[in-house]
Amino acid sequence: MLRDITIGQYYRADSVIHRLDARVKIVGTILYIISLFTFSSFQGYAVSVLFFGIMVTLSKVPFSYIVRGLKPILFMLVFTAALNLFWTPGTTIVEIGMLHLTWEGLYKAGFISLRLILLILGSSLMTLTTTPNQLTDGIEHLLRPLKYIHVPVHELALMMSIALRFIPILIEETDRIMKAQTARGADFESGNIARRLKNMLPILIPLFVSAVNRANDLALAMDARCYHGGDNRTKMHPLRYQGKDILAYGACVFYLVVLGIIVRI
Repeated sequence: MLRDITIGQYYRADSVIHRLDARVKIVGTILYIISLFTFSSFQGYAVSVLFFGIMVTLSKVPFSYIVRGLKPILFMLVFTAALNLFWTPGTTIVEIGMLHLTWEGLYKAGFISLRLILLILGSSLMTLTTTPNQLTDGIEHLLRPLKYIHVPVHELALMMSIALRFIPILIEETDRIMKAQTARGADFESGNIARRLKNMLPILIPLFVSAVNRANDLALAMDARCYHGGDNRTKMHPLRYQGKDILAYGACVFYLVVLGIIVRI
């Protein structure tokens, strides 16, 4: 289950999407997520799914690898769908005691589930095709105007990059601790909820200690190398827009225009 978390992980491949400027992918992902909340018709979702499918094909990331990111939120998806299925008033299809399955609930549950799925998959595709360093540079460039109101843009971008970088590290650490505790006879599957939460303490405490130690080691390493952010800091690979990046922006605009036309029909 832990290894199924794809947000924050990078999938190495040589594709058009991987070679795009990080700013294009960040802006494109934000526009795509916003677009998911601007319509309430299956035609709109058909356009969004088609656009996402084209991006996945161009990225050369296996679709099965991207879908793995849905497993950790499967419970939330089922729970949300069930609430909308049985608690949305309307024309009753099936009645089970106090629960009423309605056509309106079925319609609403389908919309919300599709929206959550596309939101998670779209975010995962961005992190799978963009390294943490590229994300940091892209976020810093996009937030650069905030410097004029004294917002610490570089520090914010650095914190976000470190957080994303630590996700796969902490997942691997958690998996290692769980295997070690299981080998010592720990049981994480049986018992009621209270018992399972209590059994998680041998995992959470070492994980917390390990995370603090890693953060301290990182801070010491940055301090030893005299690291400091700011305007005078140079970059080995500065971000520069190229022709393919302009085309990618054009593809995003084309998607939004087509989506607007389809939704109005």
